[in-house]
Amino acid sequence: MKTKILNILKNTDGYVSGEEISRTLNVSRSAVWKHIKALKKSGYVISSVTNKGYRLEGSDVISTDEIQSMLDTEFIGRTLFYTKETDSTNNDCKRNSDMPDGTVYIADIQTGGKGRRGKVWVSPPGSGAWFSVLLKPNIRPEAISKITLIAGLAVCRAVGCGAKIKYPNDIVIGTRKVCGILTELSAELDTVNYAVCGIGINTAAEAFEGELADKATSIFIETGQRPSRPALIAKVLNELEKLYKLFLEQGLEPIMEEYKANCVTYGSEVVVTYNKEQICGICSDITPNGSIIINTGREKLEISSGEVSVRGIYGYV
Repeated sequence: MKTKILNILKNTDGYVSGEEISRTLNVSRSAVWKHIKALKKSGYVISSVTNKGYRLEGSDVISTDEIQSMLDTEFIGRTLFYTKETDSTNNDCKRNSDMPDGTVYIADIQTGGKGRRGKVWVSPPGSGAWFSVLLKPNIRPEAISKITLIAGLAVCRAVGCGAKIKYPNDIVIGTRKVCGILTELSAELDTVNYAVCGIGINTAAEAFEGELADKATSIFIETGQRPSRPALIAKVLNELEKLYKLFLEQGLEPIMEEYKANCVTYGSEVVVTYNKEQICGICSDITPNGSIIINTGREKLEISSGEVSVRGIYGYV
């Protein structure tokens, strides 16, 4: 009911009376008041004026009701949990792997967030959208890295403002990182038990310190605007489900043209650290298998793992 009332408030230009809400939803005025009070307690700023009714003034407070009110998904995000603080939302998914396919865990603070290769992911309160999706695909374990690629494209679509993919799991605006993606897997031989796709987007940070100063950015730094985190999370989940369902049906082939157009790695000079060896060349292609093709000038190598540095990104010159 709170979600329905929130939808009415969001879709009304100006005030809407409690009587109109109660008539639309076929509930009592006291029930409307009770749910309005609950929304305010959750952090929504809702003004009320006698003889006018209620008006949503807006909020960046993360609310499962608000996120779900903006979803057009079939299953991703339909089971959704928010906690103020956790060690990491990926761990939340892994601890609750018996939950339904598409379950999402969100937190305002992560005390043990991590990126690829165990690097620390800084996630202070109010500064970003930190969330993870529990997925149960019927695919072979070696195909799981492709989920990172579709998640990257989903984030690019949702964030806009010039966001591009740095293969395989970063999103950059200009030359600095705005988002990291970490996909983890539980599998047995040729069977996937579940995958967890963790996404962390810097939304409202005003500055970064130390070694992050030249490597990290936020949507606020780039645009001067603080996006609504509930709206951004909902956009990512909507785009992710579209791409995920397409991937399960047809693989990566249908999205490769769009992926390459949004990938700063494609066509760039790169250095790949692979098996303690550095491979230098041009990324001449990204395959439907999720691998990159490196043209070294002497040969073309297909690489599906390793640390990829792109000239001009993160200080690599």
